[in-house]
Amino acid sequence: MNWKKIGRAILYPPLAIMILLLPTAAVFLVYAMVFLGTDSLTAILSYILAAYTLTVWCLRIPQLIRMGMTFREENPYARRWREDIRLRMNTSLYGSLLWNTAYALLQLGMGFRHHSFWFYSLAGYYLSLSVMRFFLVRYTRRYNPGEQLREELRRYRACGAILLVMNLALALMIFFMVYWNRTFHHHEITTIALAAYTFTALTRAIIHIRKCRFIGSPVYSASTAIRLAAACVSMLTLESTMLTTFGDGSMDLAVRRILLGVSGGVVSVTIIAMALYMIVQGTKKMRLLPAAKEDSHGAKR
Repeated sequence: MNWKKIGRAILYPPLAIMILLLPTAAVFLVYAMVFLGTDSLTAILSYILAAYTLTVWCLRIPQLIRMGMTFREENPYARRWREDIRLRMNTSLYGSLLWNTAYALLQLGMGFRHHSFWFYSLAGYYLSLSVMRFFLVRYTRRYNPGEQLREELRRYRACGAILLVMNLALALMIFFMVYWNRTFHHHEITTIALAAYTFTALTRAIIHIRKCRFIGSPVYSASTAIRLAAACVSMLTLESTMLTTFGDGSMDLAVRRILLGVSGGVVSVTIIAMALYMIVQGTKKMRLLPAAKEDSHGAKR
């Protein structure tokens, strides 16, 4: 018996089996965590299956990276996606615009149904995000990044002003969370999923901050600022949700209010500072931009 061959077959199963393992292990793990105790045989088997799935996928990481690099270099659509900044920006803006608008309308409808200012403030916040992204996508739909620099700077500065207005909705949210102890209570699994989404959004926002330095487009920078502001507010909402979901009632209400108040204050000040920076820098760069050069560029078009 060739134990080496058997071990390799176990640790490196076919890709189809690996893909099938992902939903299977996830379903059994969630079922065990929600409905079963940790001492049951089914729960133990689900943990073993999840550990095995994670192991075989980790062992395939180098091969998956090589496959991804090959696909990136040889596939024409992948090359276009990598090289076309305008395409990536439009896709991101349109997707975020649709998501923010749908979520804002949902919160507005819940506000009308429950007569709650909490939902109204959430609707105002996400509507502000939608307005800014619509404002940017109207430009990127017609021009490439950096093609009309003065117009980009105008939109960059206007997004900073909208961020200041959006901070009013954020202040209402913080007030409801701190003063009225208004928050959400979700299941533990749902809260963990929200945490994963929030940290992913924050990581992507930080990555985009680095990218915007190389692109040099004010519209791209404005889109990154919107993404970062949304991620910061999601972190604040996640903190409040986790305190409610995982709290055992031992935390004093005053301590909870202090935690949420400090976190909300930091997020609010960060967004205000970012908005003021966009307004000041946009105005400063517009004044330094040669008017004759911009006018001649527009005449050529």
